[in-house]
Amino acid sequence: MTINNRAAEMAASELTEKPLAQPTAEPLSGDITVRGQVFFQDEDRKITSGTWECEPGQSRWEFLTRGEVIHVLAGRMTVQEDGEEAVELSAGSDAVFPVGWCGVWTVHETLRKVFVIYGA
Repeated sequence: MTINNRAAEMAASELTEKPLAQPTAEPLSGDITVRGQVFFQDEDRKITSGTWECEPGQSRWEFLTRGEVIHVLAGRMTVQEDGEEAVELSAGSDAVFPVGWCGVWTVHETLRKVFVIYGA
């Protein structure tokens, strides 16, 4: 099976909208709206892939039982792992948040990414 999506070209209205909340992440700067669509999930739910968009704001992420690989399509954010230097991600950036990664994401400009979440 081959799955082909053009996540960068999808209108925000094509994505499911909801507030950012636990268990995904804890908003630190008030309400944050996110939009997303899952393109693939295996039968065991150990691998999930899709696109996700987040409006500006700050949130705390704790990847305790899963990890995530992302490719930023649009926007800009700073990620800061606990005890580490901040890293800025923008369109074209890739990042890996391995199992155990905990820290803060600060979205400066509405961010759209493609993600792959994997279980531990």
